[in-house]
Amino acid sequence: MGRAFEFRKERKMKRWAAMSKTFARLNKDIILSIKEGGGISDPDLNARLRAVIQNCRAANMPKENIERAIKKATDKDSAELKQITFEGYGPHGIAVFVETATDNNNRTVANVRSHFNKCNGNLGTTGSVEFMFSHVCHFKIALEGRDPEEIELELIDFGAEEIGVDEDSIMIYGAFENYGGLQKKLEEEGIDIVESGFDRIPATTKELGADETAEVEKLIEKLEEDEDVQNVFHTMSSSTED
Repeated sequence: MGRAFEFRKERKMKRWAAMSKTFARLNKDIILSIKEGGGISDPDLNARLRAVIQNCRAANMPKENIERAIKKATDKDSAELKQITFEGYGPHGIAVFVETATDNNNRTVANVRSHFNKCNGNLGTTGSVEFMFSHVCHFKIALEGRDPEEIELELIDFGAEEIGVDEDSIMIYGAFENYGGLQKKLEEEGIDIVESGFDRIPATTKELGADETAEVEKLIEKLEEDEDVQNVFHTMSSSTED
């Protein structure tokens, strides 16, 4: 099995563990998808918004929450969200890449820097660790008797690079820039997308002992608990995290 699939398997439950954090993250995803879609709030006309709503349903986010987020995104008086990334090193040389969505850049910079400093890490400059990760997209579809090899053959010309079976689902991976093409092909084939999104897969990982792992996890947890943080990626071996 490829590294993208194994990476997903190890971390999928960690990212979605806290329900309130999940809803807050999805709420921002809705707002950003409308902003990136030129202010279009109709999911039939905004493919990215359509995908985010699918993710909301997969996370059992109430319909009224989704509608409220869409309304907020189109409210001219709402604070504008910006996507900002941070790069640095945690304890024991573990590279850390942080994705945020914020309406207050100064607050977010100060908080992220504080988390790194308090956990024996160092916030780096743009590009200092990004090269260590591959930016990929993923799609989750129901297995439902489908043949993963046939799915791969159908999608390979549209950017699919890796296919894996995860319990009762098929996971499809491709380069970040192939997201739109893969989404369009799946929809044209009438295949329901259960969930989709983006990941940063580390090219190499570093395995640590139990005590060292705990130190790095402390930083990761602090970052993930921050209200402005959407995702945290790192190069610590997942095998020591469970």
